[in-house]
Amino acid sequence: MFEGLRFQHWHPTRDDDGIVVLALNRAGSSVNALSRAVLDELAEIVERLSFEPPKGVVIRSSKAAGFVVGADLKEFAGYEASGGVLDAIENGQRVLQKLARLPCVTVAAIHGACMGGGTEMALACRYRVAARDPSTRIGLPEVKLGIFPGWGGSARLPRLIGAPAAMELMLTGRAASAENAKAIGLVDALSSPELLVETAKELIRHPRTRLLAQRATAWATNTWPARQILAPMLVKQTAAKVRKEHYPAPFALIETWRRGGSSIAQRLKLEARGVAKLATTSTARNLIRVFFLQERLKGLAGGAEHGIQHVHVVGAGVMGGDIAAWCALRGFEVTLQDREMKYVQPALDRAKELFAKKLKTPERIDPAQARLKADVEGAGIASADLLIEAIFENAEAKEALYRADEPTLKADALLATNTSSIPLDELRQAVADAGRFLGLHYFNPVALMPLIEIVRHDRLDGANEKRALAFCKALDKLPVPVKGTPGFLVNRILMPYMLEAARAFSEGIPGPVIDKAAKKFGMPMGPIELIDTVGLDVAASVGKELGPFLGLDIPPTLGERVENGKRGKKDGEGLYVWQDGKPQKPEVDPNYAAPEDLEDRLLLPMLNEAVACLHDRVVDDADLLDAGVIFGTGFAPFRGGPIQHVRDTGADVLKGKLEALAAKYGDRFKPRPGWDSPELKPA
Repeated sequence: MFEGLRFQHWHPTRDDDGIVVLALNRAGSSVNALSRAVLDELAEIVERLSFEPPKGVVIRSSKAAGFVVGADLKEFAGYEASGGVLDAIENGQRVLQKLARLPCVTVAAIHGACMGGGTEMALACRYRVAARDPSTRIGLPEVKLGIFPGWGGSARLPRLIGAPAAMELMLTGRAASAENAKAIGLVDALSSPELLVETAKELIRHPRTRLLAQRATAWATNTWPARQILAPMLVKQTAAKVRKEHYPAPFALIETWRRGGSSIAQRLKLEARGVAKLATTSTARNLIRVFFLQERLKGLAGGAEHGIQHVHVVGAGVMGGDIAAWCALRGFEVTLQDREMKYVQPALDRAKELFAKKLKTPERIDPAQARLKADVEGAGIASADLLIEAIFENAEAKEALYRADEPTLKADALLATNTSSIPLDELRQAVADAGRFLGLHYFNPVALMPLIEIVRHDRLDGANEKRALAFCKALDKLPVPVKGTPGFLVNRILMPYMLEAARAFSEGIPGPVIDKAAKKFGMPMGPIELIDTVGLDVAASVGKELGPFLGLDIPPTLGERVENGKRGKKDGEGLYVWQDGKPQKPEVDPNYAAPEDLEDRLLLPMLNEAVACLHDRVVDDADLLDAGVIFGTGFAPFRGGPIQHVRDTGADVLKGKLEALAAKYGDRFKPRPGWDSPELKPA
């Protein structure tokens, strides 16, 4: 059938039973992404199979990394720039539709990551088999890129597993485990990784009929009346989470599904048009840019090795304890030190909860717990490859710790601080071997926040910076190298925003009004709620450190409430009252009118400081700045980051607004250096 033919990406073989196995191994890439060339080869293979149908076809990956990570986004971005998105979508649909129409049994054998276009290729097969392994994740995350599945995913998945389950997967972009995928009918069988292809072949030899209940649910939830009833409910649920003007993709997906009929051709046509339209939006362009920024951060370590097995953490408070737990979760041996066991035990208890949530089963939880050990005496320092200091924000205390502990460290061990604001050029004075000293600034909560700032200073050894970058990668975190000036990158940009919100609050503007203005811009959490979550004491402490550097005063509201024991969420009261971990926001008089310039007052100080950070080269370039602020603060991803937002809006426009605010409210709004930089011009 394939004699004399050689393919660059696909490797077809035929066994004695007449079953063809198509193994995908994209040339020149560590992962399988569906490029035009990969699809063209698949189209040629499927064409030949349609003329001489085998007993069955198994599609598998030859990559150890997984099945298929999705479409080639670099190509997709190129199509968007050239206006060829619709053609690219329709081409992918045609190829997968030919696969779906093959007159033989087809099975996708899935291991590892199966995302986006990979899942759509699997949906075009009659059956799906998944490896029972923690690395197996199946999803359609396109909504996170500002679009929705365009190669048949939105047309096929609701008909396979029922509309409610399908829409939940597509609207959230979440990935299902192998077990979860089996439970909802997304895959038909599970297998050990070693027997994956054989299990797929067994389905070809003995095809199964789907359960009647599954077929009934799939049919009933996709009838015309059901779609008209369910669609408005889905819109309401989605609108409670995101604004349509910020993220149009989920709303477009719901409408496309609502209009889709029984004909696959009609559903594919609606799907292609809907995705092509979304691809031209600024939201899609910026979210795809954010994806590439994330990939850049993942690759900063290059091929460096971290050489770290044992991590010793000093300070078992919320940050230190959670850093230790995350390191143990990711496979490192960890010793956790504090003055007494009563300070360490709460951290061990939180770690136990984290392991149970992330690892699920005792055979995975128990080894993680065994890797995390209490160490009140600090015996683990001598054998540690990395010591992380995570004590309170006091330079003298930190310096005393370095002088006491560094002599015990191995010669090649790294010494890191989790300080959030103290300049490292100051702290490194207390370190004998300054070349191995650096900042590893985690963000709270450690388990949720993806960013770590790698904080530099003037004596840091470049090889040790690479080791730290590789360590962050092993932790499944995103590192961004920053200059060790006060506040580094994220806190320096975030603090003017938080302090201005606190000032507005002290002026009598209701907290819910302030939070609403920020969320309308696209921030994930309002600044008043954020201050309470971080802690008023922490905000005041960091503000005190950064205030002189930034020329900002601490609003009296923060200090007064801290003195009265109202530090925020952790005390049950701060700027809000908290119950069961949630802020009880007071009702606002419906006749209250928010100041017209409130949004500018809150957000422009953040943009102003971002421009100053770029000017001061706190990071190496604008892309790293945007990545750091997005992943460190949740800055509206659909805007592409603060610098991208400045470019899109116009530097001159925003600078003019700052000057107007400065004339009205004072010099804290005065434009910082850097607003005339060519880097702020649109690309």
